[in-house]
Amino acid sequence: MSGRNITPSEEETLILDAVDQFLERDVRPYVHDLEARDEYPREIADKLADLGLFGATISQDYGGLGLSATTFAKITEKVASVWMSVGGIFNSHLIMAACVERHGTEEMKQKYLPLFATGELRGAVALTEPECGTDLQGVRTRAVKDGDSYVINGSKMWITNSIEGNVMAVLVKTDPGAEPAHRGMSLVLVDKDKGYKPSKLHKLGYKGIDTGEVLFEDVRVPQSHLIGETEGRGLQQILSGLELGRINVAARGVGLGKACLDEALAYAQNRKTFGKPIAQHQAIQIKLADMATRVEASRLLVQQAALAYDTGQRCDMEAGMAKLFATETALENAMEAMRIHGAYGYSKEYNIERYYRDAPLLAIGEGTNELQRIIIARQLVERNPV
Repeated sequence: MSGRNITPSEEETLILDAVDQFLERDVRPYVHDLEARDEYPREIADKLADLGLFGATISQDYGGLGLSATTFAKITEKVASVWMSVGGIFNSHLIMAACVERHGTEEMKQKYLPLFATGELRGAVALTEPECGTDLQGVRTRAVKDGDSYVINGSKMWITNSIEGNVMAVLVKTDPGAEPAHRGMSLVLVDKDKGYKPSKLHKLGYKGIDTGEVLFEDVRVPQSHLIGETEGRGLQQILSGLELGRINVAARGVGLGKACLDEALAYAQNRKTFGKPIAQHQAIQIKLADMATRVEASRLLVQQAALAYDTGQRCDMEAGMAKLFATETALENAMEAMRIHGAYGYSKEYNIERYYRDAPLLAIGEGTNELQRIIIARQLVERNPV
């Protein structure tokens, strides 16, 4: 990054300041109660809309803020450091929006993107199925042409925003016999009023945000809701959207890892054993040093991936590296923060146990970390032929 201007712009500084104020005023005071009740934070979501964050990365041509992935990652890190679940509300929505903006017809863009940008329509991406997660080519949900419509049957699992949202991009099979399989896959935009049926799933962590199973039983949508001009491009379309999603998840890993570090550092300077703060004991100092180093390294990887995305470069490897390292950082820092807090870290009165429950989701969502390693290795070989 030598020679680049990395000083935040005035616009970015204003946006980040507004996000800080929102988090301190409208989120932090309410996290503990909402999370304990696993209650969807509707007022917080509405204020996200007021801030324009449902349109964060949507082009200004369609009413969005048109923010770079670099600025978006910084926002996401801040949000996740206060309550990771809030970042999921606009992450899934913006993946859907990115697919429409990159691949949809102009008619679809004009109809949907302004509504996505204001948050009037809030969306989801429906990929995973009960028997299909990492291997998306194995999806079974079908979309069959009938007149000028598609009739969709199947089910999706672990879908964020499926209950509180009102539209979703659904990965379907339009040609089950196609070889290779990805040529038979398409992405279709489905409004909730067309009749899909979500039901809430219950999770260890990542509380508050709605996660559901979605049933499609003869759900009929116009063929004009196909994202793109032709069938068979669905897998490529969603993978391009997941690059932004993985940058978001990586940034959430940085935010959660930093929150663990901040609370562990404060506690270690106040908690005393053997006549002095535990921060003066070498064993604790080593933990704090490793936690801080992981956070800084993770942040740099996220910045690198976001910069590649912003400049139009291929960034599946960079996003994979950032996602892998930053989410492992969140896991490791959550464990170390709990150890530094001792029994207090295990208590629901402190934030640490929430961080400990939230962190594993990051290593699973947007493609497992095992998958990220495979993506990274394949890209290393492809980019460095012998």
